[in-house]
Amino acid sequence: MQVKFKTYGHKNIQATHNRTLEFTKHKELSIKGDCIIGVNSDFSPDEIKKLLKSDKIKITIKVDELTDTVECQINKEFSDEEEIVVRIGEFKSKRTLGIRADKASSQLKREMFEKMKEPGKEMQVIIETII
Repeated sequence: MQVKFKTYGHKNIQATHNRTLEFTKHKELSIKGDCIIGVNSDFSPDEIKKLLKSDKIKITIKVDELTDTVECQINKEFSDEEEIVVRIGEFKSKRTLGIRADKASSQLKREMFEKMKEPGKEMQVIIETII
């Protein structure tokens, strides 16, 4: 199973949180949102929920020629319509899609987030199940 969506840059993208990363459908971002790596995301909550049948996922993010990946376990309790959060730890909430991730936003390629500070810059996201 594979889900693709796009998310976009914002002048306040920092991607400096050392425990989480987040995609949001919200268009605005304050500097307090240091885990957010993309805004105005166009994911379908129903498509994301289809991933809950698996145990592990790989998230591939692409900005221009730059690519990075994150692997994590699925939180089967995920049910949020607006945000996707991935955590290194095991805290679960309705916003948490992945736990026990191998990377947080601060550990992703920094060059990506210099580009994502440009409002409207496109990031492609592919989430696929791991067998």
